[in-house]
Amino acid sequence: MNASTTHTDTYTRTRIKICGLTREQDVDAAVAAGADAIGFVLYAKSPRAVTAARAADLAKRLPPFVTPVLLFVNASATEIGAACAMVAGATVQFHGDESAEDCQLATGDAARPYLRAARIPLGEDAQAFDLVQFVHDYSNAQAILLDAHVDGYGGGGKTFNWSLLPPSVNAHLVLSGGLTSANVGDGITSVRPRCKSLAVDVSSGVEAEDAHGKPLKGIKDPEKIRQFVAAVRAADRHLAGM
Repeated sequence: MNASTTHTDTYTRTRIKICGLTREQDVDAAVAAGADAIGFVLYAKSPRAVTAARAADLAKRLPPFVTPVLLFVNASATEIGAACAMVAGATVQFHGDESAEDCQLATGDAARPYLRAARIPLGEDAQAFDLVQFVHDYSNAQAILLDAHVDGYGGGGKTFNWSLLPPSVNAHLVLSGGLTSANVGDGITSVRPRCKSLAVDVSSGVEAEDAHGKPLKGIKDPEKIRQFVAAVRAADRHLAGM
């Protein structure tokens, strides 16, 4: 391993966020599988959207030390503040075009922790994205979430080229975009040595399918959740043994 591996000497467990939940049974399944955070999409144009009131009801099911995360896209500070007032202990995720000033205004000058999504271009264009500068610009963020840049907002189940990320990033990162139980181990192996600590974020990769194999957006499959968590833990054990 390269010298940047020293970033992760103290951080050996990959945190897991299951995002886009809309049902009680899916929240319960994610918690039972060992998720560290549960994401609720408060963006009306998303097929996984819930209202702030619905997110608050679902978040009441969470036990201690499982964090609710509220995802917004270009929402006003007033809207964000009202939603956060309904969901105790929530972390905010900014997934639109919010500036660093927008994030600070909406979270009370960093009094409330937030994640800022970085939309990484697909293919070879990923190397043109200046992640180091992005981290600097959003230095008040608790972590930078890496997602694939597709039309609209959200990764669309696409995976960007992890190998083109900078070799050393002075930030906590959250890897997202097209993750499944089949590829999350490779993602962890590739990205963790590059940052302070790593978490992973999955949505479409743990969704149920209809009889024709079409994803049911916002409806999770408890077995896929269990398989995803198991794959993350297997990757942690593998890295610990290297």
